[in-house]
Amino acid sequence: MRFLPTEEQTAFAEAIDEIVEGAGGADVARAWADGDTAAGLALWEQFAELGLLGLRVSEESGGFGGTLSDLVVVFERLGYHGVPGPYLETVALLPVLVDDDTRSALASGAMATAAVDGIAPAALDATIAAHRYLVRDDTLQAGDPGEELTSVAPTRRLARLTPNGPSTPLAPGAVDAALNEAALAAAAMLVGAGERLLAEAVAYARVREQFGRPIGEFQALKHQLADVRIALSFARPLVWNAALRVDEADEDRAVSAAKVAAGDAALRAARTSLQVHGAIGYTAEHTLRIWLGLAPALSAAWGTPEFHRARIARDILPKER
Repeated sequence: MRFLPTEEQTAFAEAIDEIVEGAGGADVARAWADGDTAAGLALWEQFAELGLLGLRVSEESGGFGGTLSDLVVVFERLGYHGVPGPYLETVALLPVLVDDDTRSALASGAMATAAVDGIAPAALDATIAAHRYLVRDDTLQAGDPGEELTSVAPTRRLARLTPNGPSTPLAPGAVDAALNEAALAAAAMLVGAGERLLAEAVAYARVREQFGRPIGEFQALKHQLADVRIALSFARPLVWNAALRVDEADEDRAVSAAKVAAGDAALRAARTSLQVHGAIGYTAEHTLRIWLGLAPALSAAWGTPEFHRARIARDILPKER
């Protein structure tokens, strides 16, 4: 198994970095959190031109025809930059569930979102998405935005969906496959968010001083940052392992292990980064708030840690006779 990106994947990741930084970097997420979606929507259009939105759509349907490993590379970079918008729903979840015409529209840049009973009861950015769906009982149904909900992540605007139109039966196993892909994308985003939180903490520890010395020189702080580094370094191979085990018997367990490990690592990174930054990290003006909210939000989305731990337990423990 190859647990490292290929040259093509590395180049694609670098292109994502360049596009985001050229669009304003963290300012895109800050503006989105404050209700100004213009920069975020312009970034969405650039990614559509790059082919990112059709990553998991076949070439015959106008997409990129990428692999799950490609998905991991892309979503780690999206998490690192805290890019706002329903990328996970449009790129990872829905291509498996929608019809050919809609799939082609998504690959061309149409924005879509979804709510899934029991896993993701609220839809992200439902008021600006062109396509909105309810997934329940192995059926797909169009929905309209309803009650708005709050999120710990300032860039995540959630809403309940009310049914609108007939339900379409889905192929057996389609929902499970789509949810695994969504959970994998969320795990990759968590790794990316954790890496950004660690980078921000290390950079600040080098310039913030106490007792006439940079706080990064204190051994206790070094240990905390090292623990974050270790957690992220253990989580990333699990995410790659899950991407490479698609269609294998232990795919569910691999995805759940990746999601749990990535969530734990990102939450550790969030706690440590906040401690390093001190009171300034709590302020709404600091960009750290983007990832401080994203880590717990994504850890709970697309299957809570309890859900995924239970799925791992069911797979590894002996069945009762």
